[in-house]
Amino acid sequence: MKPAAKRLTVLAVVAALAAAATLLWKNNSPAQMQFVEYSVGEGKETPIAIAPGKDGAVWFTLDSLPALGVVRNGKLERFKLPTASVEPLGIGVDPQGMVWSTDASGGAVRRLNAQGEVSAVALGTPIVRLGRLAVAQDGAVWFAESTAYSFTRLKDGVLKRNVFASVGGGPYGVAVAPNGSVWGTLQSGNQIVEVAADGKVSEFDIPTPGSAPTDVTVDANGAVWFVEFRANKIGRYSQGKFEEYALPEGAAAPSGIAAAKDGSVWFGILRGAALGRVHKGKVSIHALPRPTARPYSLAADTAGNIWYADLSGFVGMLPAAHMPR
Repeated sequence: MKPAAKRLTVLAVVAALAAAATLLWKNNSPAQMQFVEYSVGEGKETPIAIAPGKDGAVWFTLDSLPALGVVRNGKLERFKLPTASVEPLGIGVDPQGMVWSTDASGGAVRRLNAQGEVSAVALGTPIVRLGRLAVAQDGAVWFAESTAYSFTRLKDGVLKRNVFASVGGGPYGVAVAPNGSVWGTLQSGNQIVEVAADGKVSEFDIPTPGSAPTDVTVDANGAVWFVEFRANKIGRYSQGKFEEYALPEGAAAPSGIAAAKDGSVWFGILRGAALGRVHKGKVSIHALPRPTARPYSLAADTAGNIWYADLSGFVGMLPAAHMPR
């Protein structure tokens, strides 16, 4: 497919690291963790999905706005898109630095190239429902496509739909493993799904019924970690075995998940204004600076920092140097 490209223009630089819109916070945890936060649109806009590139830039989608945001060299910028998208849940950056994002409203997946041009690949269905998006090392773009009952691969303009057998369905999360296999979650099917490098699709039942799995990530050792939204748990799957970690009392509605370099796994807590961490089999909770915080999406950058998109209008980062030991 060769969609027409449109020129991307910079709207405005809205914050700098030393400016008032960027906030440095320190909480009262033993590790004295510090958070760096960027106010998006003076806290009145809604960041949804977040993804870092290899060059250090961190990109994020904005709900119902014709724009993408990026934090680069300590500055927050907003870039105009041709149209807005409602609930743009997926974003990723490929090895060449091109930024891919879901556009359910337009029935497409968008690409922003290095020359600042935006193009779109139409998905060709009358109704489009999309979940998360991830980019593989070979440049293939993977995304959860609910209307096609598929974890779909897009490479060189060609769509390949990997259809799963579950009647319940509800694909949402997607992540690429170090060995090239792709993992996803089925919210209604209560399963995790593997699309192997040879295209074989396998489904695995989560032990807790009705857990509503959402986000998923794969750590450096190939273990699959996922959010069990309704069960209030974090799940792990490795070598045919499931483990589940319950959130402590007072923390609820986990969302977003990312694997850190130290082997820990981080996730957001929507009802609790905090980030959670699973490390060596233990769950800990780390309060964010604002009681209104709602961290929805998480990602780890190449330096090991954990980034989060906060529905209350912020993009934040926990530096690797300030993580608990």
